[in-house]
Amino acid sequence: MSTKIYVPCDAVSVACGADDVADAIAAEAKKRSQDVTIIRNGSRGLVPIEPLVEIETLQGRIGYGPIELSDVPSVCDAMFGDGQHAKRIGKPEELPFFAKQTRLTFARCGITDPQSLADYKAHDGYKGLTKALTLTPAEIVETVTKSGLRGRGGAGFPTGIKWKTVLDAKADRKFIVCNADEGDSGTFADRMIMEGDPFLLIEGMTIAGIAVGATHGYIYIRSEYPHAVRAMERAIATARSAGYLGQSVCGSKHAFDLDVRMGAGAYVCGEETSLLESLEGKRGQVRAKPPLPAHVGLFGKPTVINNVLSLTSVPVILDKGADFYRDYGMGRSRGTMPIQLAGNIKNGGLYETAFGITLGELVDGIGGGTESGRPVRAVQVGGPLGAYFPRALFDTPFDYEAFAAKDGLIGHGGIVVFDDTVDMAKQARFAMEFCAIESCGKCTPCRIGSVRGQEVMDKIMAGTDREQNLALITDLCQTMKLGSLCALGGFTPYPVMSALTHFPEDFGPKTMRKEAAE
Repeated sequence: MSTKIYVPCDAVSVACGADDVADAIAAEAKKRSQDVTIIRNGSRGLVPIEPLVEIETLQGRIGYGPIELSDVPSVCDAMFGDGQHAKRIGKPEELPFFAKQTRLTFARCGITDPQSLADYKAHDGYKGLTKALTLTPAEIVETVTKSGLRGRGGAGFPTGIKWKTVLDAKADRKFIVCNADEGDSGTFADRMIMEGDPFLLIEGMTIAGIAVGATHGYIYIRSEYPHAVRAMERAIATARSAGYLGQSVCGSKHAFDLDVRMGAGAYVCGEETSLLESLEGKRGQVRAKPPLPAHVGLFGKPTVINNVLSLTSVPVILDKGADFYRDYGMGRSRGTMPIQLAGNIKNGGLYETAFGITLGELVDGIGGGTESGRPVRAVQVGGPLGAYFPRALFDTPFDYEAFAAKDGLIGHGGIVVFDDTVDMAKQARFAMEFCAIESCGKCTPCRIGSVRGQEVMDKIMAGTDREQNLALITDLCQTMKLGSLCALGGFTPYPVMSALTHFPEDFGPKTMRKEAAE
């Protein structure tokens, strides 16, 4: 009987040499006359142990990592021998990083063969769609509404309300659009799920299509994600040939099909209306709202636009019920959130848990503090437009409303950690610079305000008319926040003002920073 050995095909693992490791293991096994099947699974999500090599044994899957090419001969000695090796980590699911998680969306990621439909179904795949096909569209929408699912892409808008709007809209065609243009710094959950469990996204979008009466869907993926593009295209072809997509989904009266489209990497195309413009072959510029995409969306038709994590949460909701999902979380933030730990952090990776865990637990407990070993000074939550939180706010629970109360954003769930060597004035200036580079140019507050913001920040950092320019940057941020057409200009003030509020010593003479440190 062939022995199964798992080597991730995830882009991070590949960047760490997983392809070469997989080839070397195959060669070693052949040389030793060992009958093995190498399965290229997704990543389990803990970066420091990648590439993680696992072998299936009678006791379960035993992992070794991180494995370099030079480790392969000795790891093969262990895998085909007594199992002992310096890089043996045992059963990955028993590591504290994984054992404490609540994996609903990422339950299969790192476990199954991403391109095996049979493997997907054997691990509860397509149970949600099977249930959805027994319900009316209105009942599907009601289930999603009752679950409390909110958009995981940043705004946190209730998913059920968006679906209900499109369901009620009258049109000859409707669309489902998946926003996979994951552009926030420190985020990688969308990429991981597309590479490691692509059928889950297909299932979620199919359920959405049936729920609102849409017959076609598009997955808009940034061009920087070639592995995800290939994984989704292959999985779509497999699902279509097996009858899970097409004119009759699973033999039902419902038609739904999917296509992948690549974006060119413009950050502003993560905004839903700019994404629609790009998807239609136009320049990625923000549309004025109203009308909302739910009424006038892709090609002028009612359109559901959801993030990858929103759509991949749907199958488990339909399978296990709204109450099951709603029982996780706190307040109006229900279910789980795949949180991405990045930056200067010891245990970088993906951590899925229910809403309510504190920022301090995530950074210090789960993340293990900084990789440099120096004290954590600030964390930015919610991408390049998210606020900087100091250690004094580490008791903030991971919850949409709790973060909003502290002038912060959860966004896409990315947490970027900085140690005490960071210069927060430079970080604030970077926010303005980023906005200037990525602005679509359609509205004046964003287009002009970001350029003026850089100039004012340069004067503050040079010590020129400090008090006047601090007042000016504050006024400019208020104008951008209230006057910008979309969140790019509207949210840029968050990192700027949070840096000013929590780290004022970095915006004055160098002696201020020195005195604050002492």
